[in-house]
Amino acid sequence: PPRARGRADGHRALPHGEKVVTKHDPALSAAAIRVFPQQSLAAFAHGYPETPHVLHHRLDADARLSLDRLAQLGENLPAASVEYNRGDLPIGIDGKPGTNGMTIGETIRHIATSNSWAVLKNIEQVPAYEALLMALLEELRPSIEAATGKMLTPQGFIFISSPNAVTPYHFDPEHNILLQVKGTKLMTQFPAGDTRYAPDTVHESYHLGGPRELPWDESLRSGGMAIALEPGEAVYVPVMAPHFVRNGSEPSLSLSITWRSEWSYAEAGARCFNGLVRKLGITPAPPRRWPARNTAKSLAYRAWRKAFGTPG
Repeated sequence: PPRARGRADGHRALPHGEKVVTKHDPALSAAAIRVFPQQSLAAFAHGYPETPHVLHHRLDADARLSLDRLAQLGENLPAASVEYNRGDLPIGIDGKPGTNGMTIGETIRHIATSNSWAVLKNIEQVPAYEALLMALLEELRPSIEAATGKMLTPQGFIFISSPNAVTPYHFDPEHNILLQVKGTKLMTQFPAGDTRYAPDTVHESYHLGGPRELPWDESLRSGGMAIALEPGEAVYVPVMAPHFVRNGSEPSLSLSITWRSEWSYAEAGARCFNGLVRKLGITPAPPRRWPARNTAKSLAYRAWRKAFGTPG
């Protein structure tokens, strides 16, 4: 059975600033089978942490990613770790869409015809999927820790979606690599930290408990970078980079491997601080992108939360 982790919402900072530090595992480093080829590891080292880039992987034959195994996983995960809805959504939505009227197991087993989008969150709650996540991240660990320090809070998400399904415009607080396993996708990604694509107030609202979905206007499209993904390809998504995704004409399966860094946590804390002072009528300067630090505001928010509790 899944192990309780207390963090079913993988797209939000951990409660009370908790950080999960991962340790180097020599056994994983010595594994004979590598998923990322050397050329992709070099590309990742060059682009991380701020530049989107395409990688290649060898994950297509992993039995843990069969539809039947994933349907079973979805049925066994806590309800808070499963999200699914209709797939025929617009790029921009206001809040969470409604469910599709089916169970998660039915949704996944019939994904070719169910007109649905589903995500299994925090798959590391299950040992077999924790092993998959950590083996992949171990290949990237040297480049991650050389740039942004300790790799924190590893989390995995599996996306299963019907032909032509849309993942609406949103952002996420993690460093993220999306690996395409089956089907095709077109991800349109926008510059992280640019207020034209995600206003500061939306960042602040999200980190203080609001939704991750972003307001969309068709005039934004020209500023995006469209990245086509086929099986065996992956894309790196920087922290809080707005994006939306449209599936191709076949069912799609992809795995998102994510982690946090001290920088990403400080950026989140600074956004929370800004959200609080904005309520006092002050217009704060936004957090700066890496490699700049946002420590002072993050610590100030941590002190405020310790004194008054998490904003509700």
